Amino acid sequence: MGGESTTRTAPHRGGTSTGPVGSRTGQRLSGLAVALGIVLFLGGFAWGAVLYRPYTVPTGSMTPTIDAGDRVLAQRVDGDEIRRGDVVVFTDQNWVSNAPVVKRVVAIGGDTVSCCTDGKLTVNGKKIDETYLKGSVVEDKSIPTVKVPQNRLFLLGDERQGSLDSSAHLTDAAQGTVARSAVSARVDAVVWPMKGMLESPTGFEPLGALSSPGPLRIIVAMIVAGAVLVLGGGAYGPVAKLFTRRRPAARTEPAGAR
Repeated sequence: MGGESTTRTAPHRGGTSTGPVGSRTGQRLSGLAVALGIVLFLGGFAWGAVLYRPYTVPTGSMTPTIDAGDRVLAQRVDGDEIRRGDVVVFTDQNWVSNAPVVKRVVAIGGDTVSCCTDGKLTVNGKKIDETYLKGSVVEDKSIPTVKVPQNRLFLLGDERQGSLDSSAHLTDAAQGTVARSAVSARVDAVVWPMKGMLESPTGFEPLGALSSPGPLRIIVAMIVAGAVLVLGGGAYGPVAKLFTRRRPAARTEPAGAR
């Protein structure tokens, strides 16, 4: 009859059908994003756990680079990989029994080191511009000329006035030096509070190549990218459902009106 009306829903057009949570293609891409995100997220954490160890530095001997109580990440390395300027973690019975120590390597086997000439550390006759000290006093650290034996390291704290470093062990048989084999890790970054990657010790470049930073930035990028993909992929369904609900209601047409 002319007064009757029927509800007519316009047919779907195109080759892709849609459901309450979006197109099948969208769902597949969402699942792929979540799967890839999980791989990146867990892979980044696993890679970091294999390469890095966390340490809490208990004293202020590395101020201003590392303050007392700071949490650092140190890459596991062999002592043979250590170069001038590296901040390392090592254990030496003559320093602190069974406790890891964090100091900066300023001279390696074969180097001659002393302090101070015109207020600067001298290695192999070259005055070192230690920009990482950021104005800390160097003159107070008096070091007579020391010839570092092969396969050993001479280490100082960045806080030169009170650090118990190689200069405090000069009367030892090894003249304050530490064996390369005593090193277990090289510090890459201060992560709490979040100060970031350590400054490159460019003042040592005239004496030889510096260590390259570890893959910490890549690992962090993997973890962040993985988290974004997981959150983004997981949010696709609810967002698509929300947009589906906002679509216009079905058209109502009078019966027989054609």
